[in-house]
Amino acid sequence: MKKLALCVWFICLSSICFAQANLISYEDLKFLLHNNLAQADTFLVAKRYATIKKDDKKKTATYKATIPGGTFVSLGMRADGRRVFMELETNDANQYNLINNSIAPYLNTEGSVGDVQIYTIKNLCSIYITVNDSRPYNPLKRTYLMQIVSDKNVHSFDGN
Repeated sequence: MKKLALCVWFICLSSICFAQANLISYEDLKFLLHNNLAQADTFLVAKRYATIKKDDKKKTATYKATIPGGTFVSLGMRADGRRVFMELETNDANQYNLINNSIAPYLNTEGSVGDVQIYTIKNLCSIYITVNDSRPYNPLKRTYLMQIVSDKNVHSFDGN
């Protein structure tokens, strides 16, 4: 009986961890901001993101992960010189909560201007979050747009 209970607990725990495998956390942001787009591409494909659009000339890339339950996470990246800028759009409240919880220990300042929440993370980036109603309207779902701007001293590492 104990083996059966342990087996069921392990399966439940692994499925919960597997469900959040597509979500982006503070550590993922840190990795993506410090590495070039080629390394980010490999990393995001390993996290089961599909490459939607990639332009090597303009140094832009867009990735999307579809999560069961009708939710998605879309991540757009742009390299400007040695800095990386990101735009994360999602309608998954778990992604929003994961970002908020994982950056909490590293917050330098937080505030809001109008409908925009602003978080400054020590020695990494600033995150601007806008929350909108989803389309078609659903009172239980919101669309979160997070614009992530790296600090001026954070540069992407180019392995070439």
